[in-house]
Amino acid sequence: MSWVLTILGIVLLIVLHELGHFAVAKAVGMRVERFSLFFPPTLFRVRRGETEYAIGAIPAGGYVKITGMNPEELRNLDLRLASRAYYSQPPWKRVAVILAGPGVNILIAFVLFAAVLLSGNVRGNILLERLDPAVHTVATTTSVLEVEKGAPASAALRPGDRILAADGRSASISSVRQAIAAHGCSGPPTPGCRAATPVQLTVRRAGRVLTLSIYPRYNKEARRMLIGFGFGSPKHFDAGTAASASAGTLWHVTTQTLTGFGHALTSSKARHEVSSIVGITQDAHETIVSGAGRALVFLGFLSLILGVINLFPFLPLDGGHVLWSVAEKVRGRRISLLAMYRFSSVGILLLLFLVINGVSNDINRLAG
Repeated sequence: MSWVLTILGIVLLIVLHELGHFAVAKAVGMRVERFSLFFPPTLFRVRRGETEYAIGAIPAGGYVKITGMNPEELRNLDLRLASRAYYSQPPWKRVAVILAGPGVNILIAFVLFAAVLLSGNVRGNILLERLDPAVHTVATTTSVLEVEKGAPASAALRPGDRILAADGRSASISSVRQAIAAHGCSGPPTPGCRAATPVQLTVRRAGRVLTLSIYPRYNKEARRMLIGFGFGSPKHFDAGTAASASAGTLWHVTTQTLTGFGHALTSSKARHEVSSIVGITQDAHETIVSGAGRALVFLGFLSLILGVINLFPFLPLDGGHVLWSVAEKVRGRRISLLAMYRFSSVGILLLLFLVINGVSNDINRLAG
């Protein structure tokens, strides 16, 4: 079921992106020939009015076909159709139609980030703070923020417990960590070995004071004894602060994406971290399994990345169409299709290189 939700979430982002193009094109009077989820060969099609709705066999995106998006089409079009063609419209209408797709993706990301902050979902808030460290979603306290599933603490501690003392000493974050680390294994530390003695934690839970005995385990990565919980209390956001934090996260992720794109072209280490749709789907599945809050943040992140990459100024990406419409307005006359594609070819080759690199990385990861 989680895989079904993962695929539906990604498909929904694609549909909403194309729906943005579709709705604005219809609103400004352009003729939309086809609305397709995925690319040909076509598996299913149905016509409603002048528009054909289709599903393709290649799950690599989707598209809206507007009459006359290639200026050469205008030569052979009936005059009544040509008047509603894309390249017969003023540049501002073309720009509005093209920006509507990425605009919907960016709006989705903004709404999802703000909704997770307003909901106070702990896992979602933590993931948002990882996306943008400037958004502080957790207050530093000796309260239990979350408990790791299957860890020693999972049988005793609960989110919201406030730790008052550890082994008889008044609790601070550092004193609790020191008390846990002091309980070593009976022999040399090995991954997962259990402490010989338990740490005694005094906690306040729902107005009651409890004493809990928990046996720490050695964690190889952390190189110390742990019981598996995180400190802190979730911050509460009102509508204004949630909107501000969401907007800040959009800006931070966008700038990180652009610099990351540059690093991926110049650094082999950065290229090893690039993923294709295969790796992205795997990551989406893992976040959906770990809870609704994390899943919504990841889908918002994915929607934002989809919007940003589509604004790169190379045809056939949306940003390429915007660039040439603006250039036509500034120049005062139409720019040849050959010039457009000559300019765009370099950028498209670079993007294609990263896509192939991402697929290669995912194959290597899946192969172990």
